[in-house]
Amino acid sequence: MILKSLSLLNYKNFDSKSFIFNDKINCIVGNNGIGKTNILDAIYHLSFGKSYFNPVATQNIKHDEEFFVVNGDYEKDNKTEKVVVSLKRGQTKVIKRNGKAYEKFSEHIGFLPLVIISPADRDLIIEGSDTRRKFIDSVISQSDKTYLSSLINYNKILAQRNALLKYFALNHTFNKDTLEVYNNQLNDFGTVIFEKRDAFLKAFIPIFKARYEAISNGNEVVELNYHSDLFETDLNTLLQKNINKDKTLQYTSVGIHKDDLHFNIENHPIKKFGSQGQQKSFLIALKLAQFDFIKAQSNVNPILLLDDIFDKLDENRVAQIIKLVDDENFGQLFISDTHAERTENAVKQVHQSYEIFRL
Repeated sequence: MILKSLSLLNYKNFDSKSFIFNDKINCIVGNNGIGKTNILDAIYHLSFGKSYFNPVATQNIKHDEEFFVVNGDYEKDNKTEKVVVSLKRGQTKVIKRNGKAYEKFSEHIGFLPLVIISPADRDLIIEGSDTRRKFIDSVISQSDKTYLSSLINYNKILAQRNALLKYFALNHTFNKDTLEVYNNQLNDFGTVIFEKRDAFLKAFIPIFKARYEAISNGNEVVELNYHSDLFETDLNTLLQKNINKDKTLQYTSVGIHKDDLHFNIENHPIKKFGSQGQQKSFLIALKLAQFDFIKAQSNVNPILLLDDIFDKLDENRVAQIIKLVDDENFGQLFISDTHAERTENAVKQVHQSYEIFRL
């Protein structure tokens, strides 16, 4: 799968900009604040129907403009595919494939597999469990429609159960039968999600460890551990056991929406004990493993976006990463960097064609 061309209209800091891309490596270089990351984000937008960096959709419209349009022409399975994402202020976002609008955005997820590696990924280490769950969900959803559907339904029912708990508290009432309807539905969808997450991580963790070993030359031992309430017992039992706590808190305190991943290096939390270089290597290994997993599931080379990844990495680790992507197993690659010379020197080591775009 190849992104052949991209055009932007009123997207973030761009009024109008077009690119014709190389089939292998594309380097976008320029000073900070000039829009390098925005170009990568536009490519991400075409795959996921949303920005990687700014969840407020209207804030992706250029200041003082009324709309944005992101247009991508792809080559996939020997066919041309045209994807357009557009948003007008006061209206809902529209995603079109070959001129036809999707009824549900979820139908588009996974059609254009993509992995991004960015400084913003550090949130996976320093932020709460919600960020790490979103990472798991993003990887599995690209190749498993049942998982995505179960997740959407689970979150909908969870919101309804939480609203009911608030209603009980405000009105000093309680209805066990109504609550049990939600409990049963959460249990059904939650069990599917838990089993798929568990199976995914059993497959994913060895791939991740191999990627980290390659980046670090085997100098450090890392661990990725999955934590879930459902390892203890089924969700229905957990919900019943915690009902008094939930009534006091006025929200659902147990379930797969509390799952987490623990990141360790040498048996210690990487958040506290990992250097900046080790943390960055950990995240890059995580995302390259994501690439491997999605490729294996979809039989398509995902597009790989590398946003400013050379910063805070020593030359040896940069060389290891370049060596990893100098491989036919990778498809199309997009790299952003502030140092044109550094990027060019790095990609010259790769035996692939490349294009450098100076902003």
